[in-house]
Amino acid sequence: MNAHSEINATDLAYHLHSQTNPQALSREGAYIVVKGDGAHVIDENGKRYIDAMAGLWCASLGFNNERLGRAAAKQYEELGYYHSFYGRTNPKAAALSKKLVELTGMSGGKTFFVTSGSEANETMVKLAWLYHASRGKPTKRKVIARDRAFHGSTIVAGSMCGLEMMHREFGLPLPGFIHTLCPNSYRVQLPGESEAEFVARLASEFERMILREGPDTIAAFIAEPVIAGGGIIPPPKGYFEAVQNILTKYDILCLDDEVVCGFGRTGNWFGRDTVQMAPDMMSLAKGITSSYFPLAAVVVSPKILDAVERYNEGGTSFGHGFTNAAHPVGAAVAAETIAIYEELDIVSHVRKIGARLHQVLTDVTKDSPIVGNLRGVGLMYGVELVEDPSTGSPFAPARQVGARLAASAYENGLVVRAMRDTVGFCPPLIIDEGDVEEIGSKMKKALQETEKAIQAKSI
Repeated sequence: MNAHSEINATDLAYHLHSQTNPQALSREGAYIVVKGDGAHVIDENGKRYIDAMAGLWCASLGFNNERLGRAAAKQYEELGYYHSFYGRTNPKAAALSKKLVELTGMSGGKTFFVTSGSEANETMVKLAWLYHASRGKPTKRKVIARDRAFHGSTIVAGSMCGLEMMHREFGLPLPGFIHTLCPNSYRVQLPGESEAEFVARLASEFERMILREGPDTIAAFIAEPVIAGGGIIPPPKGYFEAVQNILTKYDILCLDDEVVCGFGRTGNWFGRDTVQMAPDMMSLAKGITSSYFPLAAVVVSPKILDAVERYNEGGTSFGHGFTNAAHPVGAAVAAETIAIYEELDIVSHVRKIGARLHQVLTDVTKDSPIVGNLRGVGLMYGVELVEDPSTGSPFAPARQVGARLAASAYENGLVVRAMRDTVGFCPPLIIDEGDVEEIGSKMKKALQETEKAIQAKSI
């Protein structure tokens, strides 16, 4: 990193960065990435890094896929933009809408296009409100999310996050957005509590919350199949089945946030199949275009579609939409992305290479005096760092041990993400055995350096 380069000087003078400490950025400068090569990125000095976070959980096909570039270029030559308002469409958007309904299994439903995961999740909330209002239940407006969840950065999506960092500066969450327990077996499950007992307790607390708030006030429950940004937390077995029974009992919709988990990430096409979730709506983003174009979508079940049509049967128009939704270039890139996934048999590949990544991370972390838990599924794993693995006691937050390890990894040519003291791995889905070994060797070095720094009391 060259804090004094011309690029850095311009960036520091004019660019307000997302989720970055402003003082640290001014002091240290930005990390400037100039090129991609498969699962690797290259900085302005020519140094290579294997990006084990696929950028922001999203570059499933790596950072320089030529086919996606060609698909975009071809579409730009034919039709560089059009919208979906007032009954307009384009061939690529029409074909993609069908493909997404088929892939998700939402038979009889439809696809609504947006441009980001935040917009997709916010759209699901608006549709949930519309659904209940159309059935004469306008008081059903509250949304239940979970502690440690991340659902986006817009006002409603941010309110659904169970992370203080998404609320602190903005006076969030808004009223009506409430949070139930995180299904974290490592942190929330009680000593001596079996997995079945843990699920029963989570479900019982969930139902008590609904009864406290009033079932006639609850519109929906939103969940990622596997919590991503909150620390990569798979649910215990039977969790979603138990929750689903309660949702059905109280006429509450199930909203499936597949922004990270979709398109093969968990070892199935969608995370819903990995955790046995039965949603009424699904939000799709990130992997839909490997983030080569800002496109996202909501796929709705027939009953949601029926509500939209019933609400507007008097001749009014559905009052929701975005300028760049159903963008023809984004739709073309998405179609090509999905075609590549199918050609690669991406689900089988993720299951195979994900098992290898799990084994490598197990080998790297099993004897570490600061690793308390390794968890994950498919190609998303979290390594939780703790002060005492025998008790699980965490490090003091001020020590920022996770951030220290992530910085050490970066210096060694490995990009990971620190979520508190959980170090996340969510590499491009195209990684091979050699990439996994590189991730493992560089993680081992970063872990050892962090252990030495703790022993030396420098952090």
